[in-house]
Amino acid sequence: MAKTLVEIKQGLEGNVGRKLRIKANGGRKKTIERYGTLAEIYPSVFIVELDQDENAFERVSYSYADVLTETVELNFTEDIEKAVVGEQ
Repeated sequence: MAKTLVEIKQGLEGNVGRKLRIKANGGRKKTIERYGTLAEIYPSVFIVELDQDENAFERVSYSYADVLTETVELNFTEDIEKAVVGEQ
């Protein structure tokens, strides 16, 4: 993704409301994968509303530094579906 916090924030601002997949480091070699919608953007964090049928809680927040340090990986589902089908 981007190389600075500002670039990461700007990249996410244009994607508010889109569905995404989150892969987050859960510690001790555990990876957590969740699906949801990018809901809100703030100066230091962004909020993701999770799909309720898969998760026990409604929302999670991450900082842009989490994305920069690759603790959190974001993939927008439309992009994933295009890659699977072979569209560009």
